[in-house]
Amino acid sequence: MYKVTKKKVHGLLHPEIVGDKHWDKIINIFIIVLIILNVIAVILETVQALHDQYSDFFYYFDLISVIIFTIEYLLRVWSSNHEEKYKHSFWGRLKYMFSAGALIDLLAILPFFLHLFFGLGIDLREIRMLRLLRVLRLFRLTAYTDSAHMIANVFKKRAKELAISFVLAIFLIIIASCIMYFAEHRHPENGEKFSSIPATLWWAVVTLTTTGYGDMYPMTAIGKLMSGMIMLTGVAFFAIPAGILSAGFMEEFRKRRVNKTHRCPHCGESIEMDDTHQENH
Repeated sequence: MYKVTKKKVHGLLHPEIVGDKHWDKIINIFIIVLIILNVIAVILETVQALHDQYSDFFYYFDLISVIIFTIEYLLRVWSSNHEEKYKHSFWGRLKYMFSAGALIDLLAILPFFLHLFFGLGIDLREIRMLRLLRVLRLFRLTAYTDSAHMIANVFKKRAKELAISFVLAIFLIIIASCIMYFAEHRHPENGEKFSSIPATLWWAVVTLTTTGYGDMYPMTAIGKLMSGMIMLTGVAFFAIPAGILSAGFMEEFRKRRVNKTHRCPHCGESIEMDDTHQENH
C-alpha cells in the first residue's frame, strides 16, 4: 500500500510519467494557475493604495499559496525515491533535493519562511519580493513539454559553441575597455568617467550590446575612431550566438520532421537516424 501510494503521488506530480492523466492534468493546471495568480498578487501589492486596502487579502492568499506549495514540495521529496536514480530512502531524497527542479520548488516557498522567521520587527520588502521567483515553477512544471525539450536540446548540443562565443565576447569587452581607457582617461572632461579600466567596462558592455545609454561617450578623435571600429566589431560578435542558436533550431526541426516520417513498422516508435543513414536513403 505504501509503495502503491508513493507511485501514485509521484505520477500525479510529474507530468512526464504515465499515470492517471486526468488528475495529473488537473493538478498541474491548478499549480500553474496558482503560480500566475501569485505573480499577479506580488505585482499588485506594490501599488500602495491596493496594499493598504487589501493587505489582509494579500497576506492570507500568500499564506494559503505557501501551504499548498510546501505540501507539494514535501510530497515531491517523499515520492522522489520511486525513481531509480533516487532509490535510496535517505541519500536518494537528499540527492533529489539538490536537483535543479527541487531547488526551483524550494525557491518558490523559501522567501515566505525567510520573512516569517527573520523578518519580524524589521522591513524585509526585498526578501518578500523574492516571491516573484515562484514564476520559475512554470519552467519546472513545463520542463517535460515537447517545446521545452526542443529548446533544452538545442542549448545542450550547442553548449560548447555558445561557451566559446561567450568567452570571445568577454575578451572583446576587456580589449575595448583597455583601448577606450587609454584613449580617453587623459581628456580633461572625460577623464573622470573613464577613470579606470573597470569603470570603462560599463561603456564597453553598453556599446557592444548596441544599447547606448549615452552616459559615457568618447570625446577624443582617436577615441571616436576606435569606438566606431569597436561598435562594428561588436555587432558581428554578438550576432554569433544568434546564428549558433538558429542553426541549432533548424537542425532540431529537421530531426523531428525526419522522426515523424520514419517509424518502426512493428511498434510505431520514431527511429533515430543519423545524417549518414539519411544520405544513403
